[in-house]
Parts: sequence; C-alpha cells; structure tokens
Amino acid sequence: MKQETTTINSSKIPNYVTHVTITLQNAGFEAFLVGGCVRDLIIDREPKDWDITTNAKPEEIIPLFDKTIYENEFGTVGVCIPITTFPTSGMGESVKRRASIDNARHDSAESHTPNDEVKYRILEVTPYRTEAKYSDFRHPDEVNFSDHIEDDLMRRDFTINALAYNPHKGQLIDLYKGQEDIKDKVIRAVGNPNDRFQEDALRMLRAIRFSTELNFAISYDTMQATVNNSELIKNISFERIRDEFLKIIMSSNPVAGVGLLQKLGLLKFIIPELEEGIGCEQKGAHIYDVWEHLLHALDHAAQKGWTLEIRLAALFHDIGKPRTRRWDGTKAGGEGKYTFYGHEVIGERMTKKILERLKIPKRSSDLILKLVRGHMFFSDTEMITLSAVRRVVVNVGKDHIWDLMNVRECDRVGMKKKEAPFRLRKYHAMIEEVLRDPISVGQLAIDGKYMMDDLKIKAGPRMGWILSALLEEVLDDPKKNTKEHLSELVASLNMLGDEELKTLGERGKEKKEKLEEEEIDKLHKKHGV
Repeated sequence: MKQETTTINSSKIPNYVTHVTITLQNAGFEAFLVGGCVRDLIIDREPKDWDITTNAKPEEIIPLFDKTIYENEFGTVGVCIPITTFPTSGMGESVKRRASIDNARHDSAESHTPNDEVKYRILEVTPYRTEAKYSDFRHPDEVNFSDHIEDDLMRRDFTINALAYNPHKGQLIDLYKGQEDIKDKVIRAVGNPNDRFQEDALRMLRAIRFSTELNFAISYDTMQATVNNSELIKNISFERIRDEFLKIIMSSNPVAGVGLLQKLGLLKFIIPELEEGIGCEQKGAHIYDVWEHLLHALDHAAQKGWTLEIRLAALFHDIGKPRTRRWDGTKAGGEGKYTFYGHEVIGERMTKKILERLKIPKRSSDLILKLVRGHMFFSDTEMITLSAVRRVVVNVGKDHIWDLMNVRECDRVGMKKKEAPFRLRKYHAMIEEVLRDPISVGQLAIDGKYMMDDLKIKAGPRMGWILSALLEEVLDDPKKNTKEHLSELVASLNMLGDEELKTLGERGKEKKEKLEEEEIDKLHKKHGV
C-alpha cells in the first residue's frame, strides 16, 4: 500500500464527520474519507460532500450509531447526525450555510422524524468494495465487500478521486498518482478508461463535469475512450444524465463542457437538436453560425453568474433557427439573406421536448420556455409604445421580466455586440416606468366608496375634485394619509363652492403630473437615456 503524509488541514473537516470516523475507529475498524472530499481538501476547495469508507460491514456499522438509514443494495449506510449535536463547530462558512438547508445528498442533507422535531445531517458510510462486472453499464451485477482499502480505490473512476485520507493519523493513500494529476490539473481514469466507462457510462459525463468545475484538462486516453464508448450513454437514465449536465451548465465554464460533449460524441445522444446549429450560417448581423452563437450566449450568462433558467434559455433561445431558415433572394443588390421567421415558436416546441427528456422540474421548465418564446420582442424605442412594453411584461410576468432582458443581452453579446446599447437601456427605462406604482388617488387611505357610504359625499365632479385635492395634501406630507385626517379634510372641502373646489382639484392634478415627470426623468438618468 502506498501511504503518504500530506499537508491537508484537518481543521477544515467538520466535527460531525470526524465523529463518525472516530466512532468507527474506536470500534476497531478502519475509516477513511474518500473520493471528492479528499481531492477538494488537497486543492483547498471546500468539499460539498463527505464520503466515508470502512472495512466494517453494514451490519457492523448500524449498531454503532443511534439512527441510520439502510435501504440500498450497495452496502451504503446513511448515518444520521442530529444537527443540534454538532451545530456549526469545525465547519467553513459555506458549510455552515448549507447545514441549514436541504440541498445536497450528504453533509447538508436533512432527515426528519415523523413529528419533525429533530433535523439530521446524513453521512454516507460505505464498506470497501471490489470490482464487479457491469452488464448494463450502470450497476454492478453483484456487490462484494472487501477488507482492503486498495480494492475499493481500484474501482474508483478517476485518479483525483481515488484518494483516501485518515484525518486522525494524517495518512493519505494514493495508489494511482492522484496528487500528481491534481498538481498537473488532469482528469485521468483509474487504470484502463474503457473498463471504467463500461462499468458505468455516466463516468464519461462526470469527466467533463469535473473538467469544467475544476478547470482541469482531460487526458488523451480518457478522451479517446469516451469517443469509443460514447454510445453507452444511452444505457443511462436521463435523471442521472440531467444531474451531471446541469452541473456542467452551472459551472464557471459551461461552454467548454458543452463543447466537449459535442467533440467526444455524447451530445448527439443527449441534446441532438443543438448539433443542428453546427455550420448553420446566419449572415446579417450574425458573424457566427447558430451553434457558435448559442455557445457565446451561454458563456455570457455564465460570466454574469446568472441562474440556471437564464443559462438554459440562452443556450436554447435560437435552437429553432436551423429548422426555420429560408433563403430570401429579393434583397436589393441581389445579395439575398437568410430568414428565420417563427424560430422562437419552433424553438419553444423543441426546448419543451428537451426539457421533458431531461426531466427538468416544471417550475424551471415553464420559465425557460417563456424566455425562449419571448426573446424576440420588438425593442425599437423610437417606435414602441408603453402599452407594447406592458404587454411584454404581462407575457413573461413581472417577476421574470428582467430574466428576459438578461436573455436578450446574452443574445446580443452572442452576436459580438455591446451588452447594453442606448436602445436596450431605453427599453429598460420603459420597463421600470410600466412596473412602478403610478401616483394616483388609489394610494389614498380613503376611496370614493368610503366617501359615499360613510361621509355622504355624492358621486360626481365634486368628488373627483375633492380626491385630487386630498392627493396634493398627501404628496406634500405623506404622514397625513390617514383615514381620520382625510375624513376631516373632506368635510372642510365639501363646504367650498364648485369653482373654488375645482381650482383646488386641478392644482392637485398639476402636482401629480409634475411628480410623474420627475420620476420618469430619474428613470431616464438612471439608465443613461
């Protein structure tokens, strides 16, 4: 066994993790942190998951802990640690944040008792396992436990993940030069990559995912094995594919990931619709083909740190163009041009099928489809009206209008244009104008119905003048916008003659219009228009 001492800072390992490893050791068993968490500790990157491996068997692990979950055929025991036992000590800041939410499978997962009084973190503890045959390219035909850590590391996917660390002894086991590959920033399969991918074809996607998340290169033999075995991805459920694909999309470099998916022959089995854009020339304002344009749009969304929905909408927004492209030779000068009429409609239909195939949750799917369908809104601010802008807001929803603007920005940058030219900034100002609450009598603490029912004011012009006068009073001093004060003021105003009351009402309208103009002027200055 190759054992090395490392400079891993054990203080970064949460107490609830070392509680499990030391409990196993005190019972006479070996216990190692294994896989990605060890890799991340070496890189000085905060681990998202904590996996533990041991020579103890499930029936030996379960009695050592108060609460466990064992509902699988692979020997993995979920050890439930009450959050109140180890609240936050020994955790980094982001681990502390994750401890309060239920958004990961391991350290940040929470399980609840039936009465929901106790919350748990669940740590997965798995016995050492040996290599086995994978007839379906997904699951081992049988699970055999081992007494030796070497057997377990031998079956791991990549050298950077085939690392085991004993936090109590400071002992690192590295049989496949994983530390060297971490230093060189290389993703390399353990042993023969063809064997690893035929055991579990999802590993091909994982190689690309690690490459994008860690900014590591994939070794030549691992890439070649992916090309040779790419068709095996068809044996993998789309739920598992989705999880890896979305991690690629949410990485800091999703464009490299999508590019590798295509280059290594996997994309055609996952989202073949995207490959239709390769070589699909657009001309006009576009200097890229559809494929390159979509990648540039996605890249901008990633550089901005925008949400999954915006990133996928950017990637798919023009996916319907190849199927709608037509040649129009009527352009002056005989040069002709391509048209893509209705590509947003076709693109929405294609995107819907993709999202269903990937089993994207409905809430995200609905928004992505709205953004793809709505990205072609007319934005010439010299011609467009506020009512037209209001319709765009209604179509996508007030909560997501800025998501649509972000997708439009991705579209522009994907054409090598400025992020926010004057016209788009002007459109943003118009959106804010239709979104803001208008200055109106509707903001008063009393309304016409109250005036008629409780203050006995008759409906008609006098009521309108009184309301406008009240609005001027409140605009000057918002503290006066109370039912009691306004009711007293109504009684006084109602004693005035028509001409005097009309003058006060018109003065109130002028005050309202002046303030409206000032608000709009502020919006224009804010957006530089």
